[in-house]
Amino acid sequence: MLGTARTVIAPARLDGAERAEVRRPGAAATAPPSYWDALEPLLPRVKKPAQYVGGEHNQVVTGWGSAETRWLLCYPDTYEVGQPNQGIQILYEILNERPTALAERAYAPWTDLEALQREHGIPTFSLESHRPLWAFDVFGVTLPHELGHTNLLNLLDLGGISHRSDRRTIDDPIVVVGGHAAYNPEPLAPFIDVAVMGDGEQVAIDIDDCVRAFKRDREAGAPWGSGTQLTRHDLLVRLAAVEGCYVPAFYEARYHEDGRLRQVVPIQKGAPSLVPKRTIQDLEEWQYPRKQLVPMTETVHERFSVEIFRGCTRGCRFCQAGMITRPVRERRPETIQKLVEEGVKDTGFNEVGLLSLSSADHSAIAPIARDLADTYEGTVTSLSLPSTRVDAFNVTLSNELARNGRRTGLTFAPEAGSDRMRAVINKMVREEDLLQTAEIAFSEGWRHIKLYFMVGLPTERDEDVLAIAELGIKTYELARKHGKANKVTISVGGFVPKPHTPFQWAPQDSPEEIKRKLTMIRQTIKHHSGLKLRTNDPEEGVIEGLLARGDRRVAPAVERAWQLGARFDGWHEMPTLPTWRQAMDETDVDLAWFSYRERDEKEALPWDHLDSGLEKSWLWEDWEDARSDKQLDDCRWSACYDCGVCPGLSIEHDTGYSGGFQLPVLPSNLGGSQALPTTPERYAAGD
Repeated sequence: MLGTARTVIAPARLDGAERAEVRRPGAAATAPPSYWDALEPLLPRVKKPAQYVGGEHNQVVTGWGSAETRWLLCYPDTYEVGQPNQGIQILYEILNERPTALAERAYAPWTDLEALQREHGIPTFSLESHRPLWAFDVFGVTLPHELGHTNLLNLLDLGGISHRSDRRTIDDPIVVVGGHAAYNPEPLAPFIDVAVMGDGEQVAIDIDDCVRAFKRDREAGAPWGSGTQLTRHDLLVRLAAVEGCYVPAFYEARYHEDGRLRQVVPIQKGAPSLVPKRTIQDLEEWQYPRKQLVPMTETVHERFSVEIFRGCTRGCRFCQAGMITRPVRERRPETIQKLVEEGVKDTGFNEVGLLSLSSADHSAIAPIARDLADTYEGTVTSLSLPSTRVDAFNVTLSNELARNGRRTGLTFAPEAGSDRMRAVINKMVREEDLLQTAEIAFSEGWRHIKLYFMVGLPTERDEDVLAIAELGIKTYELARKHGKANKVTISVGGFVPKPHTPFQWAPQDSPEEIKRKLTMIRQTIKHHSGLKLRTNDPEEGVIEGLLARGDRRVAPAVERAWQLGARFDGWHEMPTLPTWRQAMDETDVDLAWFSYRERDEKEALPWDHLDSGLEKSWLWEDWEDARSDKQLDDCRWSACYDCGVCPGLSIEHDTGYSGGFQLPVLPSNLGGSQALPTTPERYAAGD
């Protein structure tokens, strides 16, 4: 049940001087209390109590006094959702390898435990040692999407520190957010201290060095906790000088009289006018995680995962992840083989996930799959490519993935039903490609294909919506041709425009319009009983859309929604949209203004001062190309389009790794259709 949030004050943090002693560097610190003894008797009263216990294989528990800096890394959702997150696991391992640092993890408690925590005075705690949030130096939160914002505020409040950054003291943790949703942190501006742009590996080390040096300087300059010298503001000034770190308190948003944003400008000396993105240029230097944490209870993904490459240049115009993670950086096949073999032996997982935004696009995916299949043939270990493009899948890859006889299901994401609509979104997959891929898969013994689509895309017409149903029917007919037990599922969700994409200027469809389009699909396939349709609640996109493109004027609605009890905004079990609508009404936030109108080229966007590497002018050109149904080839295999990412980096259209195979860079005046003398097929074959 949703209820009004209230602050819990942990007994051990009532005295400021005692709190300061806990956060002193190194052996001089007093260890904070563990809340395990208070928590354990409550666990039989909650669902899935194992998620709060800790004790996982490969977890790290470091003595409090042996560290100078202490991090609490958080995924603001339940353990079952957040535990497999690769970003958290990578940072956890990197930080715990440092002799001066300590890192533990936290996840959002479900509402049953939260109520008990508030009743019994138990704050947000770490999983490893059940230490309180307020005792740590850094609260590092990954934001993979916008629907965790209210959970973040709740974790702060439950942890005994103010959810507003300007009310925190030097004895409170620095709140740092990263991840895809951090590329527009403006709706969280009053609540966070730092937002990190880009890859987290190196910047986490830089932040750790900064915090450690600050603590040493403060310890040397004044009695700890006296507050007579270095202040929290001084620490934020130092953090603002770390490349990739954005401190919202050091910036001011200015508006035109008609309500449009004019610009966001720095008001603190030394704060950059454009905050750059951090890019790890060689994944070979960051072979993590090597010691993957094995969950204590069920999670959404139970497999050993290896990131085989990072970034994507396919140029899908709706895809924020593909845009902000450019350029492509691959791991060597031999490194992937080593990480998999060591990881499977260490963890005992019987599934290996080869992760990326489009795993079959690795330029050496064929030999990678073949070698791994050779290694695990005849064992219980299976391989999976959780993200596979239709046009990158082939019968050879199919056979390698299913070498151990597991031919259950495949997932593809055409995203749109018609060829015209796929040209608009730059998803260069023709209908005949999809049907040919389905034919191959079913003929090779695969039993189930899932197809993902979106409705509400820019320029969409009703015939494009109906094409989704028609394509699903054609795929289902192929399934039945190869076996009556074969299945096809089409999943359809509403499109939400995201920052740093060509569609950042586009209007979002209202829930009513999304419902109308879903009804069209449902009616078209109703006579095909074996074709399954899954849809998201159209109203789920309302909150996501508001937070994705909102500016600082949305922050009061975030705060009020949380105060009214909003939690777990992406969960079906927690229908929080009525709460959000009340919060928007009470704070005068106009949903139509932020979500349902089209922006023009001259309008400032709330994230313009945060550099994703992409030129805004290039994104606008691509937006215009989209409205003209014009496609662009993948720039790894064609001419450079001058998107802005590669200049300044030591990699140019790198399909591989330092010292590995690289594509020649063609001048953009050759045009996007200019063929290269070297192709990924030749490379995969060893040419």
